[in-house]
Amino acid sequence: MKAELYSVAQFLEKYAIGRTTFYALVAKKEIPIIRRGRRTFVARTDAEAWLEGLRQKTNGGAQ
Repeated sequence: MKAELYSVAQFLEKYAIGRTTFYALVAKKEIPIIRRGRRTFVARTDAEAWLEGLRQKTNGGAQ
C-alpha cells in the first residue's frame, strides 16, 4: 500500500498554517516529514495524527 503524501504547499493550504509555523513544528519534531530528493512531504497519516494531537491539547483530552 502506497502512502498518500502532501507536499508542503498542500499541507499548508489544507491545515491553514504558515510556512514558518510549519517548519518550526518540524524542527520540534511535532510534524514528521519525508524527503524525496529536494522535495519535502508529509504523510496523510502523520498529518491526521498531528491534527488529533492538537484536538486533544485544545480539548484537554475530552472526546
